[in-house]
Amino acid sequence: MEENICLRISLPEQTAQLWIKGKKYKTYPVSTSAKGSGVEAESFKTPWGHFIVAEKFGADAPLGAVFKSRVPTGDIWSGDPANPLSNTTEDLILTRILWLDGIEAHNANTKSRFIYIHGTNHENQLGTTASHGCVRVCNTDVIELFDLLPVGSRVEIAS
Repeated sequence: MEENICLRISLPEQTAQLWIKGKKYKTYPVSTSAKGSGVEAESFKTPWGHFIVAEKFGADAPLGAVFKSRVPTGDIWSGDPANPLSNTTEDLILTRILWLDGIEAHNANTKSRFIYIHGTNHENQLGTTASHGCVRVCNTDVIELFDLLPVGSRVEIAS
C-alpha cells in the first residue's frame, strides 16, 4: 500500500483532497451518490471508509474517452453541442478510471460493486450529490489523479 500519498474524499463537502507526504497538495470538486452513503450491494450509494486504488484504466485514452466495462468504446465526449454525446443524460464513465477496493469488513464489497473514481459528462454537477455511487471528477482532474495515484494508494471516504 502506497503510504506517501492519500486521497481524502468528503461526502458532506463534495471535495477530494490529495495529500502527498503529509501535506495537502490540491483540492478537487467531486460528485458522489445522489442516494447518499452506504455499502449495500446494488444500492447506488457511495461507500465510506478506507480503500485502495486496486486497478487503473485509460492510461493512453484521450480526454473524454467513453468507457463501458472499463474498455474504451472509441467514442469521445467533448461537451461540444455538435457532438451527439453532449446532450445525453446517461452517466458516462470518461477519460480515466481508478477502481476502488474496500479494505475494511463493512466495505469489502466495493470492488464487486464497481465503485470508481472517473471523469464525467456531468461536470456542471460537481460539488453536488448526483452520481450513481461512483466518485465523479472533472476530466482534466481525473487525468492528474490517475498520474499521481499509483495502484495501492490509499483513498479515504468520510461521511
